[in-house]
Amino acid sequence: MKKLTTILCTMSIILSFAQDLELDLFASGFNRPVNIKHAADDRLFVVEQDGIIKILNSDGSVEPTNFLDIDDRVRSIGNEQGLLGLAFHPDFSTNGYFFVNYTDNSGNTVISRFSRIGVNPTIADPNSELIILTYTQPFSNHNGGELQFGPDGYLYISSGDGGSGGDPQNNAQNLNSLLGKLLRIDVNNSTASNPYEIPADNPFIGNAAARDEIWAYGLRNPWKFSFDALTDDLWIADVGQNAREEINLVPSTDAGLNYGWRCYEGSLTYNTSGCPNSSTLTFPVSEYTHSGGRCSITGGYVYRGTNFPSLIGSYFFGDVCTQEIGYLKFENGSWTSTFESFSGNWVAFGEDINGELYASSLGGNIFKITDALLSLDENNENTISIYPNPANTILNVNFSGNLLTNSSVITIYNVRGQLMKSIPTATDDTLSTINISDLNSGFYFLKIDSEDGKSVIQKFVVN
Repeated sequence: MKKLTTILCTMSIILSFAQDLELDLFASGFNRPVNIKHAADDRLFVVEQDGIIKILNSDGSVEPTNFLDIDDRVRSIGNEQGLLGLAFHPDFSTNGYFFVNYTDNSGNTVISRFSRIGVNPTIADPNSELIILTYTQPFSNHNGGELQFGPDGYLYISSGDGGSGGDPQNNAQNLNSLLGKLLRIDVNNSTASNPYEIPADNPFIGNAAARDEIWAYGLRNPWKFSFDALTDDLWIADVGQNAREEINLVPSTDAGLNYGWRCYEGSLTYNTSGCPNSSTLTFPVSEYTHSGGRCSITGGYVYRGTNFPSLIGSYFFGDVCTQEIGYLKFENGSWTSTFESFSGNWVAFGEDINGELYASSLGGNIFKITDALLSLDENNENTISIYPNPANTILNVNFSGNLLTNSSVITIYNVRGQLMKSIPTATDDTLSTINISDLNSGFYFLKIDSEDGKSVIQKFVVN
């Protein structure tokens, strides 16, 4: 794969590793790829804004036949309309259902279900459309457009505030409007007469002044949101007005939250006329200003892959204007963000079945996010033997035959990057036995540092 660029930076994160973040060109030739999803297999499905979905195979090749083509019913005038969102039903492998979010030829939002053709995994039926939900867009911008199935099996939908500037209709704070919201509906038994149901624990059921579909509100243009594959936490990146871009993080079970727009842009006052007390609002865990030309955030995912241990627990996002990719990490009681400059207008991130991450540029390229310095594949020559794996109370580390010299310390981290143990070793040790009886069940990373600056990382499981 072709390396786009390499930018070496020293960053203080929980693991205190020096990072070497890279983008590897994975595929090219797409037309405005604005969404990337997997269907619980090793393929990626790439959404093109004009109304086409293509299949990207694990080797970087693209299927010659489009998975879905609904260009005839999609309006993509301007930068923010079009086919915007895709989500595969959790039982896609058996029922063949997937859902899309698009702007129709009248400029309004449509959430629809489609089906693949029979058991054919590479072609969907454009005539199988079942319209689930529609709502009017008063302006052409701020359509939101993301779709995700949550850990609870329900479909979540992000809607922008309806557009223009400054939310002139105050849609985001209006609970009678579906605009400026995160919606949550049950589509597991959709029919033409009953396209969706309201989950029983949606927060505004029974409130005559609110729509039952609303899960959260006070959002300006939540272009992307995602769920952490490990913790189920909900991450929402909300595009700002003139001054601030924000990242919100809450447990996925927190219902009825008000994220504050148009009362606040990030943590700054914007228009507080008629607004509730600020103590009732949910403010971002991280935000950044428009300094240096930054202007529009694209939300991504928390890295939960296994190839790059130092990235685990980092939330990735991008800025369309400065072509930067950022990552956010919790350390020493606060959130720390780091930006790296690349070449590309980052409009989407994708997560594959293994938790590895991808970024797509509006120009048509898709890159895999890598950390070459700490890739497990690149450390094969220094592989050590750890056993048993999975382990219960004791883990043995065999140094014989590896290339490390003067090994000085063994450290163990959990999947959040938190240090769990630090064990000094003698320079002539060939076998170390570590007591892990105090570790909870789960995945861990064992890192060995030598005095000459080399490192080896291995993954192990505690039963």
